[in-house]
Amino acid sequence: MRTLNIAAGVAILLATVAADARIRTEAREYKDGNTVLEGVLAYDDAQSGRRPGIVVVHDWSGLGPDVKGRIEMLAKLGYVAFAADIYGKGVVPKNAGESAKLAGEFKADRPMLRRRAQAALDVLLADPHVDPKRVAAMGYCFGGGTALELARSGAPLRAVVSFHGFLDTPDPADAKAIRAKVLVLHGADDPFVPPAQVAAFEDEMRKAAVDWQLVKYGGAVHAFTIQGAGSDPSKGVAYNPEADRRSWEEMKTFLAATLK
Repeated sequence: MRTLNIAAGVAILLATVAADARIRTEAREYKDGNTVLEGVLAYDDAQSGRRPGIVVVHDWSGLGPDVKGRIEMLAKLGYVAFAADIYGKGVVPKNAGESAKLAGEFKADRPMLRRRAQAALDVLLADPHVDPKRVAAMGYCFGGGTALELARSGAPLRAVVSFHGFLDTPDPADAKAIRAKVLVLHGADDPFVPPAQVAAFEDEMRKAAVDWQLVKYGGAVHAFTIQGAGSDPSKGVAYNPEADRRSWEEMKTFLAATLK
């Protein structure tokens, strides 16, 4: 009888904790020079005290439902997550052509790209829920490469995660400024980040003595975590549910170790 009472008590306690947990999302307006940006912050307001923070950078389609869903998932894991806005408040490409043009402008101007990422990191670091000594950056496609560029700038990050991100950079020697541990999650059959680019990235990391990992998912192409990417790998862009699940678990283990 006592065992049953204890079990019932534990069940009630867990139910109460679950009921008290509430993921809050808040729009945060900020600036890069005269450019107004607007990101979204997510956190669990049932937690108290400072906790690790993560900047999350969108893919080339801009700050939309995919990245907003990811920051809520991270908040449920106990992180404060801030979805960065690289393009500018209200700037959302209407199609792939517009996305390519916008992303291309930032890829061609890495100082501007780093500056926009740093502006988002500054918002995260200033939030009272965040432990500024335990911060990370991660991103998807265009955002994965952006997170890596932020690390190359010497930003005070403990961890960086790239999901199917671009890996090239104008000056590989910048990797010597990386202070974070790096995890790259890559589609082994990604035609947009081909083997030569992957090999150059590996060489860059080795020469800079970075603590890095690269995980390749067989059969996965570009954008393997994005459900709206379709289901036809022959197009070079496709959602892969198994690679999505595995890469998220890999990220969870990595962040738990680096941000503990």
